[in-house]
Amino acid sequence: MVIKATLKELDKVAALFDKYRVFYGKPSDYEAGKAFLKERLEKEESVIYLALDKDESMTAIGFVQLYPIFSSVGLKRQWLLNDLYVDKRSRRQGIGEKLLSKAKELSYQSGSAGILLETAEDNISAQQLYEKVGYKKDIEHFYYFLTT
Repeated sequence: MVIKATLKELDKVAALFDKYRVFYGKPSDYEAGKAFLKERLEKEESVIYLALDKDESMTAIGFVQLYPIFSSVGLKRQWLLNDLYVDKRSRRQGIGEKLLSKAKELSYQSGSAGILLETAEDNISAQQLYEKVGYKKDIEHFYYFLTT
């Protein structure tokens, strides 16, 4: 089951968020991650969908977090799919696809131009998943990042 996360599910999302950050080489910091997510939810600065196991425990097994952005040229909202994570034990069961489906539904319902995401060049499994559900790799643009 996939639900839109609220502050009520904050602890469940925060536990997965900590694992996600560790996956990307950051040190575990559950409390800081929880505070970050709490602020995003309170200020309505992101939308988080949470995948829950079907069993009675309703264990959190994955999440996707999207941030609103805008296209000046297209004169429309877009969504930045910034985070997608499925717990190791729940991978290869279609959870990622279900989360991406909810993200797509959000994009349609909000009348946005689409969803933007990035992933590492060596994250082949993520690339395969994104392409499987219809995302197209942008080969026409360069992306730059400035660390401040």
